[in-house]
Amino acid sequence: MGMWRRLLRNGLGSGVIVLVLGLLAVGLPALDRSLDSTQALPDGVPYEVGGGVTVIPPPGALLDVTKTRPSDDRGTVLFLVGPIRYAVVVQPFEGGLPDAADKLRRKIAANRGYQVVGREASIATADGQLLGLSGGYSAPGRGGRYAVFLAGDRSIEVTVSGTDPQLSAARAAIDASTRSITVRGTE
Repeated sequence: MGMWRRLLRNGLGSGVIVLVLGLLAVGLPALDRSLDSTQALPDGVPYEVGGGVTVIPPPGALLDVTKTRPSDDRGTVLFLVGPIRYAVVVQPFEGGLPDAADKLRRKIAANRGYQVVGREASIATADGQLLGLSGGYSAPGRGGRYAVFLAGDRSIEVTVSGTDPQLSAARAAIDASTRSITVRGTE
């Protein structure tokens, strides 16, 4: 009789474990889908991208928390300005500004159907502390702008994508946001 009790107890224990695993397998994805992946941001408040870099998001921008990862030496943030995707990426970089711009152009062109178009132009942040290069790119059904800055041993990459009418309507706000980029110690 003792053997049957052990088998029954082991069977019940195993059943409980299977039930818990089943609840986790179904429950966690359902919980994840129920959470909002965006967060409203206060207007005019600098957002810490990472690596000591801040940017003031455009008014009304939402933060995509699934694509945002700040840390001490690097960071990525994705803002949604209506249907426009506005990303800022900070990462360690060795080389000059032309090298950083070339790296970003290659990254853009590596996406299927994307190509860099037009000429690059100089760009500066509003405080004049960061000088960079900016340009445009096209993609199937979308257009985009990019900018790249160097701050010491870090590159700051900015990419913006949306349809041409969307980009035209939001260009002033996004350009102002890009020019608001600051790096701790250079303000």
